[in-house]
Parts: sequence; structure tokens; C-alpha cells
Amino acid sequence: MINQHPIIPPLELLDKWNNLSLSAQEIFVIVAQWGADQELEECAEWVGRMFHGHKTWSDELRAARRPKPPSLKEAALFHFESFAATFETSGGDSDLIRRALEALPE
Repeated sequence: MINQHPIIPPLELLDKWNNLSLSAQEIFVIVAQWGADQELEECAEWVGRMFHGHKTWSDELRAARRPKPPSLKEAALFHFESFAATFETSGGDSDLIRRALEALPE
């Protein structure tokens, strides 16, 4: 058997992705993300080993390299602020909409 490099997806995964009826570009993105995730996990494990199991540092590395996308509330507030700045809206209606968005649960 040929030695498989750890950052190359196994054939089973490649077959699975190939059967998803995706474009070549979409498959390339999936494969690149998979490889980057493998590298990130190796780096996080290395940090944990080198710094005697500081799981917090490994978790911080993961969070920094794979940030969570903004919540729907955060995205809505961002777009509202951009809209309000573009159209120079201010005052009652803008404040009401901003407060309503801020009041939404995360």
C-alpha cells in the first residue's frame, strides 16, 4: 500500500464528494477546506503538546483561524448601519429600527 500523506483526503472521502453532483470548483473548495482543517488540527495539537496541554491556547488558535460567522442579528445591524450611513438617515425611525434589531435575541 502507498503511504498516504495526512493532508490528502482518503479515497473514500474523494468518492463521496465526487458523488455529490457538485462542480469541479465546489469540489476543489471542499478539498482545500478539508486540508486546511487537517493542518489546523495538527497545529492545535502541537500547541497543546508544546505548552503542556494548554487546551485554552489550542482552542484560541482554532477560534482565531476558524471564526464563527456573524449571527443574523449582527449581520442585520451591520447592514442597517451601512444603509443608514449611505442614505444619511438618523433620528426617530433609524433609532427605532436600530433598537428593535438590538433587542432581538442572538
